[in-house]
Formats: sequence, structure tokens, C-alpha cells
Amino acid sequence: MSRSLNKVTLIGNLGSDPEVRATPGGNRVAQFSLATSRTWNDQAGVRQEKTEWHRCVVWNTKASQLADIVERYVKKGDKIYVEGRIEYRQWQDKDGQTRYSTEINVRELLLLGGRREGHEGDTDGGSPGYQAPRRQAPAPAAAARPSKPAAQGGGGDDFEDFPGALEDSDDDLPF
Repeated sequence: MSRSLNKVTLIGNLGSDPEVRATPGGNRVAQFSLATSRTWNDQAGVRQEKTEWHRCVVWNTKASQLADIVERYVKKGDKIYVEGRIEYRQWQDKDGQTRYSTEINVRELLLLGGRREGHEGDTDGGSPGYQAPRRQAPAPAAAARPSKPAAQGGGGDDFEDFPGALEDSDDDLPF
């Protein structure tokens, strides 16, 4: 098979409020840093933690106004799920130095965690999460599986069957 795949999935916390701007062509783009952390016990049994910071970029497209959604609903400290692809950029700075950047070009985003005071909108009592439209192929063995109601985007907790690994804990935040 000669195909390749560039796909990344992250769950983390925003380090600051998203920065939203418009390109000269009028297209809106949002940028934010997402922190992911891992913990382990070293050889001495001491708990260690390492936080990685990921630069994420979200564009409005014809199919989705995801940058506008990020501007309106996503704030510093929010736990979110992002899915997209890794992109590398290279440019010359004002001093002529070559600079490099690694970014996650976000295609899907889902807010995790509960509702907070101060969020705009969200008056229908539903989940504060938003997931960009996803193209889905029908499952070939759908008739053989027991029927279970499908989770609708924006309704309920998509991780309700997932073990407690994703539970919120204030001492897990890297900031």
C-alpha cells in the first residue's frame, strides 16, 4: 500500500485564550497552545511529570466556522479534544534568519468537561462541546452489532463508557 497518513489526536488544556485574526483575504483563523502532560514513576519510585506544548491552528472553511466557534466558546484552562494533521512551516525573519514552526492544523474540536460560568451562548441546556461535521461511512457489520443509541454531536458525554482516565483533577493541570 503506497498511501500514508498524517493524523494527530490530542486531549489537553489551553494555556491561554485563543488568538483570532483575519487574513488579508478575509479568512478567519484561530491559534492557541494546547498542553498535554504525562506522568510516570522513575527508577527511585518518584512521580515525574512532563508537559508538552502544541501550537494549534484552526481555520474557518466552507464546511465549518470552527475558528469562530473557538473564539466564542474556548477559553484558557479548558480541556479539549482536537484532531488534525501536523504541518511544518519555514520562513525568514526580519534579520534573515530561517525559522521553523510545527503546528497542528485542527479539523475537529470537542470541548470536554462541564459548563462554566461566563461562557456565551449555550442556553439550550445541551453540552457546551462542538464537533465539526464528520463524514462517516456506514459500518459494514452494523446489523450484527447490538443496537445502542449513537451519540449526537453536542449531546451528552462522548466518553461516558471510557474508564476514569479522563477525569478532571485540578492537580493535573500544568498551569
